[in-house]
Amino acid sequence: MPVPDTRITVFYDGACPRCIRDRENYERLDPEADEHQVVWFDITGQAQTLRELGIDPQKALTELHIRTADGRILSELDAYRVLLARIPRYRWLGHLLGWPLIRPLASRLYRWLVIRRL
Repeated sequence: MPVPDTRITVFYDGACPRCIRDRENYERLDPEADEHQVVWFDITGQAQTLRELGIDPQKALTELHIRTADGRILSELDAYRVLLARIPRYRWLGHLLGWPLIRPLASRLYRWLVIRRL
């Protein structure tokens, strides 16, 4: 039986020091990142590629985007939930963020943090 493809592609801004730190932090937290096949794609200078994937290049600078193994593009909180679910000790947080009462609050907090960071 073939092993299912679980690769995800994380789109990040390689010109952004904070984004680079976020990537490094994720790689430290997920000791099995290679096993999970997390592919990091630097969006710097890749506006056309992003458009071809259905990602607004401007939004890619302000929101986390990932592409799942089946080709779906997820952003913001949905993208973070997928990333967190791949880290054994943070898996519970990924599930918690999807709960109906928690999700809207977490989404507002996410947007506030992005605006504050920018």
